[in-house]
Amino acid sequence: MHSFARHQHRETGDTTATKTHGLILDQGWRYDLTEWCCDTFLLRGMVRKLRQRTACLADLQPGEAVLDVGCGTGTLALAVQQHLGVTGRVVGIDPSPRQIARARAKAARRHMPNEFQIGVIEQIAFPDQTFDVVLSTLMMHHLPASLKRQGLAEIARVLKPGGRLIIADFTRPERRRGQRGRLGAGGSNMGDLAALVQDAGFTEVETEEMRFPRPRFPALPGAGFVRMHPGGAGFARARKDDHPVQRRT
Repeated sequence: MHSFARHQHRETGDTTATKTHGLILDQGWRYDLTEWCCDTFLLRGMVRKLRQRTACLADLQPGEAVLDVGCGTGTLALAVQQHLGVTGRVVGIDPSPRQIARARAKAARRHMPNEFQIGVIEQIAFPDQTFDVVLSTLMMHHLPASLKRQGLAEIARVLKPGGRLIIADFTRPERRRGQRGRLGAGGSNMGDLAALVQDAGFTEVETEEMRFPRPRFPALPGAGFVRMHPGGAGFARARKDDHPVQRRT
């Protein structure tokens, strides 16, 4: 899951030229295969559980519009579409042509109405206040802090008033900090990420930790969530007792 490749886009068949300074996976079906192997044999299904928890925290409602930033091959976006029903709209953006092609193929095979577009977090090609919910999973650790700031400003722009933002990412193990150059950004610090979310103008920001089972693999990362929501009640409905939460106001 950490086989990263640097890639800068020029013109493609269905989008204007985009560039990003983040690290981009451009593997298509190979990404799905690699993720399945890692999640099954190393992480014991925790990536699947992380996506399920992300959807739970989003408190999705039928008919809402959802944006998945860094959607990869569309696994989460397709699952979210099932929550929203035929009246909901789920859009996924990713800078990788192969990931988007794979996501579109998966949606077509399942007869799902998802929209998948090539795009970058620092220049989201949608009007202001388009989406009720924005999601980002296992992507922020690919980005330097400056790009996170740009991306969060764009997310704030396209969210409707009272909308929700949920970020799920690997957390940074202490012993792997020296490998940051090889492993993208080496995982995220949830406190730092929450502070960046607040700096972008979001309020009611909370963090949550998900511990990965790793007795045999102590170097594997954990995971965490940052959630912005319009009020405390919505988070309480989605919350489970086995996920410790820290509130930042």
